[in-house]
Amino acid sequence: MATQTRQLAQPKPNRLGYPDRRSVYWLDQLPPEKTGSTTRTELTPRWSELCPSKKFYTQMTLPPVWEVSEPALRAVASDRLLHLARPRAPTADWQPERPLLAALNRETQTAVATPRTCQLARPKRRPVPEDSGPKSKAVTVTLTPCKASAHIELLATPKHDHPKFEGERSACWSVSRAARNFAAGQRLLQLSGPKERTALFEGYDPYAVSQAARAAGPSPRVRQLCLPLPRKCSSNYDR
Repeated sequence: MATQTRQLAQPKPNRLGYPDRRSVYWLDQLPPEKTGSTTRTELTPRWSELCPSKKFYTQMTLPPVWEVSEPALRAVASDRLLHLARPRAPTADWQPERPLLAALNRETQTAVATPRTCQLARPKRRPVPEDSGPKSKAVTVTLTPCKASAHIELLATPKHDHPKFEGERSACWSVSRAARNFAAGQRLLQLSGPKERTALFEGYDPYAVSQAARAAGPSPRVRQLCLPLPRKCSSNYDR
């Protein structure tokens, strides 16, 4: 007991007095002196196993055709395996694929077209202009007579050109004397010039206060929002 007490009574050594200190923590003993120029690292067995280069096998492990073992030849499939080997049956609503050319029935093959169907099957006759001039008129085409109402005949009548219609204008025309001797005014010259653009912050003073801001007064709502909350006000400020 006296020995343990005497050992605990001894002062702790001052580790800060050693110049060659390797750690910022307290050590129970001095660090070993450095004997070599570099630090030597010892590899673990796993590192030594990973260091060698990989071996590349050039020969094929399994041939493309291999022999079947005797147990595989004598194997008997179970009921579950036979059940899984059956092909999946289609659903009840499944129908086979429809052929590309459906067969025509007897009624369709022996059908006779009506006169109205024959009339609609004929191609339309487009009006052909007599000449390519500016005052070309469409040539009226006479259709086969058929029974139609007066309203249909009125709608079927082509519209006539306006009496003042002068036809298509030529792509090139002469410029008038007044247009050639026209002089642009000052306002027209001002509008035709390009718009002058300045930089984004050119001539901008961030410290300048406008006259409207100087003469502005807060509204009652702004005054109300500027006041502190009543629950945050101390009783000393109320006095």
